[in-house]
Amino acid sequence: MSIAGISGVGGISPSALIQQVQGAATSTGVGAADGADGAGFGEWLGNALDTVSASQTRADSLAVQAATGDLSAIHDFTIASTEAQLLTQLTVEVRNRAIEAFNDIMRMQV
Repeated sequence: MSIAGISGVGGISPSALIQQVQGAATSTGVGAADGADGAGFGEWLGNALDTVSASQTRADSLAVQAATGDLSAIHDFTIASTEAQLLTQLTVEVRNRAIEAFNDIMRMQV
């Protein structure tokens, strides 16, 4: 079975595309088994929660500035507020899926 006829995506060979995806996964810590060659899952999760917290703090700060009249561009507050809302919704959904997966595992018969 030959794959010589596959031209890849956008003129990139399949092997070059695979190397790019693997390089991106390694640089972001995806696929790291134990944190030796990247961030572990716990560290990644902590960083994600810190990002959510920072987003909420920024939105709160801009809300205070908008209320006091110190904010020159209201769209900054709107963007920050929407970003914080979406990150919070994503966090809640990930938590719900994790709890659902845990419950499914606990219902398995051994």
